[in-house]
Amino acid sequence: LEEFISSGVPMEAKVSADLLTTIFTPYSPLHDGAVLVRGDRIIGAGCVLPLTQFKVADKSLGTRHRAALGLSEETDATVLVVSEETSTISIASHGLLHRHLTAPQVRDLLSGAISHLEGGERVTAPAS
Repeated sequence: LEEFISSGVPMEAKVSADLLTTIFTPYSPLHDGAVLVRGDRIIGAGCVLPLTQFKVADKSLGTRHRAALGLSEETDATVLVVSEETSTISIASHGLLHRHLTAPQVRDLLSGAISHLEGGERVTAPAS
């Protein structure tokens, strides 16, 4: 993740709701871009992620989802994405997108219980 950390502002801060709210407050300097978390630490904010190189068939998926997929395709990162339009939570992992997750599903997946979620959705196809 080092190349993506350096695309934003490197940090070393404990994850907290207050800090995430501050980072994602509209018009804050770090609002645009991703927050990168390793363990319980925020390691970067305002980071630029790679977009998936595959064609995304679902037109409702915007840049956030494409970036989440891109990072999950290029790294072993599990990527949480919140839709700007609907506020629904999705998680990208290994190039698959788990969409419309409940709070318990998010907790399970992020705590390493990926087996609790079945069949992520393949939303990409080879670019033509």
